[in-house]
Amino acid sequence: MRIAVVGTGSVGRALGGRLAALGHQVVFGSRSPASGRVEQLVESAGEGLSAALPREAVADATIVFLATPWEATEPSVRSLERLGDRVLVDCTNPLLPDMSRLEILHKRSGGEQVAEWADGGRVVKAFNTTGAGNLADSNYSEGHLVMPLCGDDPGARDIVAGLALALGFEPVDCGGLRSAVLLEHLAMLWITLTRDQGLGSNIGFSLLRREG
Repeated sequence: MRIAVVGTGSVGRALGGRLAALGHQVVFGSRSPASGRVEQLVESAGEGLSAALPREAVADATIVFLATPWEATEPSVRSLERLGDRVLVDCTNPLLPDMSRLEILHKRSGGEQVAEWADGGRVVKAFNTTGAGNLADSNYSEGHLVMPLCGDDPGARDIVAGLALALGFEPVDCGGLRSAVLLEHLAMLWITLTRDQGLGSNIGFSLLRREG
């Protein structure tokens, strides 16, 4: 599968490297694909990786992962154009620059805004509720980390759930895109626990079930 990852920060790097390791052809979308930093990223992340301008990276992709800082998300999405029926995985969180809280506490979710900005595409909110370290290495001896996801297209949700499972997570289907606000608040909880409460980044959420 050809996958575009728009964004070369810690989340984009983690997802791109893991997806390439699974055998997918991954293209990083960057405003400066020929820069030394991006070239070093491509070389260090392993085989099956390349970089191009975001519009070029998306052109032949089946799935697009959006992994940009919130302040860069709207221009990044609007620059893609004509996504058609591609799956657009929104990994972003509408955080203030200091990560102290969500920017949209009393507005629509970031996931819904991404769907509004996008020119087509089937938006699925996912891979936003944990940190880049867990995206790079999801292995915990106690069990699988959950990967909540939501979107208005069931087929798109199934595709993203399959990728989450392949990456070692337990996908949890949370229904339509209106649930994105819940996922974004879960991300804020993870940030609060890891940073403000001093638990560190080697933590994650799991889902327990009881018979009966």
